[in-house]
Amino acid sequence: MLTAFARAFKTPDLRKKLLFTLGIIVLYRLGAHIPVPGVSYENVQICVDQAAKNNSSLFGLVNMFSGGALLQITIFALGIMPYITASIILQLLTVVIPRLEALKKEGQAGTAKITQYTRYLTVALAVLQGTGLVATARSGALFSGCQVADEIVPDQSIFVTATMVVTMTAGTALVMWLGELITDRGIGNGMSILMFISIAAGFPGALWAIKESGSLAKGWIEFGTVILIGFVMVALVVFVEQAQRRIPVQYAKRMIGRRSYGGTSTYIPLKVNQAGVIPVIFASSLLYIPALIAQFSNSNAGWKTWIEAHFVSGDHPYYIATYFVLIVFFAFFYVAISFNPEEVADNMKKYGGFIPGIRAGRPTAEYLSYVLNRITWPGSLYLGLIALVPTMALAGFGGANQNFPFGGTSILIIVGVGLETVKQIESQLQQRNYEGFLR
Repeated sequence: MLTAFARAFKTPDLRKKLLFTLGIIVLYRLGAHIPVPGVSYENVQICVDQAAKNNSSLFGLVNMFSGGALLQITIFALGIMPYITASIILQLLTVVIPRLEALKKEGQAGTAKITQYTRYLTVALAVLQGTGLVATARSGALFSGCQVADEIVPDQSIFVTATMVVTMTAGTALVMWLGELITDRGIGNGMSILMFISIAAGFPGALWAIKESGSLAKGWIEFGTVILIGFVMVALVVFVEQAQRRIPVQYAKRMIGRRSYGGTSTYIPLKVNQAGVIPVIFASSLLYIPALIAQFSNSNAGWKTWIEAHFVSGDHPYYIATYFVLIVFFAFFYVAISFNPEEVADNMKKYGGFIPGIRAGRPTAEYLSYVLNRITWPGSLYLGLIALVPTMALAGFGGANQNFPFGGTSILIIVGVGLETVKQIESQLQQRNYEGFLR
């Protein structure tokens, strides 16, 4: 693999793509440390240090996706999250709105139109989320318990507030543009690579915090144990992410003029984890809603006390059980809307394809649906267990919670993007008659 990377840098055009991607990453990380105008940088640092010690930030998931820029209130505070949300919304609406479904079937032109809609929705969500973040920072609720939380935004005039919102929205648009530059002129998967960098940026600090808080051999035993568990989790995730059920498909021979077409054998790859990391993001986002409502509520009602006791702390049994059930539910839900067995069966029938032993048409769709439901069960259970590993197995190492570096969301994204990036580079190497990574 190291030899393949060396060959990649020796290839002129591929070296330019890699260096261009690295340059964009440097710009992205630089913007994650430039504060928004109107914010008191000193007070923000005081509150961030206290939040890191207490490890109780309500916005931990969004902060992880922004590479720590959210709680720092920088120009890239919203990060790539509005684009991710917009992409998921458009994907869900494609099933509901016939116009979007028709655009999806139009090929490249339709995909370009959907991408344009995604950009518009990203900007709208950035304005909405930026307004919410500024309002939260002004009220002091962004860092609950911090003494100077009310002084993070000293000047609370309308002009300063509007400037902060516009700056964060422009930062989100710039991040989206940087991701598209990596896709077009870099090594590809621009948005995924920026997400990868955002999550990986928090690993060193979090691991060192575990070492500092440890008591065995000055924390080195805890540090080494967490590293070992992290490698085991990465190996498990790689194994499951690569696992797939291959359904054989044969195409009958067709005579068109004097030429014979078809007669080939292929397969439909159905991944065990067909939904990816989307169910974990859905479940985490949904569980944040009760805690947000309780935090912004000024009443002392019984429902607020119950939510704070059961759904704010990530290690409560109610929270764990609800989180697990939501992940399993959203795994089946997302697979149901992203993979249409009837459409696949119709396309196979149109081009003369069939599954050996299964009749074409409706029986094929029923068989695909049956197989998909069977492999989604282990995939959804795997997602739930991976997401709960920090809470259930690593609670003794530095106060780990669901946003621990080796948590389910971060590991799934890191491994998934890493595998896809390696495949991108490998395919470009093989196009130049190189042996690639897997020799």
